[in-house]
Amino acid sequence: MLEAIDVAARIPAQDLERARAFYAEKLGLEPVEERPGGLRYRCGDGWFAIFQSAGAPSGAHTQMGFEVADIEATVDELRRRGVVFEEYDVPGLSTVNGIAEVAGNYPSKGAAGERAAWFRDSEGNLLGIGQAAR
Repeated sequence: MLEAIDVAARIPAQDLERARAFYAEKLGLEPVEERPGGLRYRCGDGWFAIFQSAGAPSGAHTQMGFEVADIEATVDELRRRGVVFEEYDVPGLSTVNGIAEVAGNYPSKGAAGERAAWFRDSEGNLLGIGQAAR
């Protein structure tokens, strides 16, 4: 059995300085650690790293998600900062003003469902935000 003491996301960036600017200006996040070829961020109880990569993300699936207490307020604030949210209208998933009602399955905690929204960072990574159903 894997007995991890922590878990974190690693997000590729073709242009690390462009990514740093996006995460600072659009999301209000600053790195807590900088190394050649990478930046590490603390967010809530977790952390994630952005690393220099020659490859491009597929952008076809959510690469990292943020859990928030108030999704409407978060979406409104991020829009004010210039973040553009994805709109979906496919079987089983549709958004209204960028926010979808996700049925009680993965990735929600306790199978209660969640409200979710998605956007792309400066490098094309698909990021999500979610609020647990109440």
